[in-house]
Amino acid sequence: MVNDAVHIAVREMKMGFRNPWSYSFMGLFGLFMLCLLLINNGGYVEGYSSITGTMLNLILYLLPLMTLMLGAFSLTGDKEDGSWELLSSYPLRTLSFILGKFAGLAVVLFVLVSFGFGLSAVMGWITGRGLDAHTYILLYGFSISLALMFLAVSFLIGTVAVNRWQALTVAVAVWFFAIIAWSPLLIAVLGMMPYGWIKPSISVLTLFNPAELSRVFAVVKLGGGSVLGPQYYDWVRWIRQPMGSAGYIIAILVWVGASTGLTHWLWERGRAR
Repeated sequence: MVNDAVHIAVREMKMGFRNPWSYSFMGLFGLFMLCLLLINNGGYVEGYSSITGTMLNLILYLLPLMTLMLGAFSLTGDKEDGSWELLSSYPLRTLSFILGKFAGLAVVLFVLVSFGFGLSAVMGWITGRGLDAHTYILLYGFSISLALMFLAVSFLIGTVAVNRWQALTVAVAVWFFAIIAWSPLLIAVLGMMPYGWIKPSISVLTLFNPAELSRVFAVVKLGGGSVLGPQYYDWVRWIRQPMGSAGYIIAILVWVGASTGLTHWLWERGRAR
């Protein structure tokens, strides 16, 4: 099983690095990160500020969309070009197939994100307008965790989509809901609830949106918890605890495990038919 997953992962990495979309996203991500640092005139930035807040928003807008499209297209591409039909004729377990593709795409995304942060770190060091090491590490960890959770979501999209066009439509819809429409919808829903239900509802609903979960964690860790408002007081207090980071890692693992587990179940059902 492990050898099969490794072979699938290597194959996925080769295809990912040959994909022109990957380099387009890498160039765009690196360019925007570099531009944000170059317009910073205040020297090195530490903690939560206008620059780090803008970087958070940039990552939230660009990285989930990039991840959803790469992951969904990878699975639907295998269905469209007949690769999955060929692989399913071999004694290859579905779990090995899913885990191998996830690992391969995770490496591709890791390289793309590392390039953007590496380029901005080098240029920031040269120009004296970068971020301090602690802030860089937090933003980098935020980006990796965000990519992993949305990669797991993209596998669900690629599983239910019949072709690439359908995958693109669903991926953009999920991105729009999680990134753009989440705040207005949350305000509308909470506005119809009794006041005593607002804080518990926010705590629960935040867990169901990986983008919001990652954003809240990053903002609090950067020292900007006050900008979230009193409704997030419980989240701020929990994240600031010594076990806050461990709890966030557990939440990531639950998100990834649940999504890939459901993906495996759906593919296994289709294979049985």
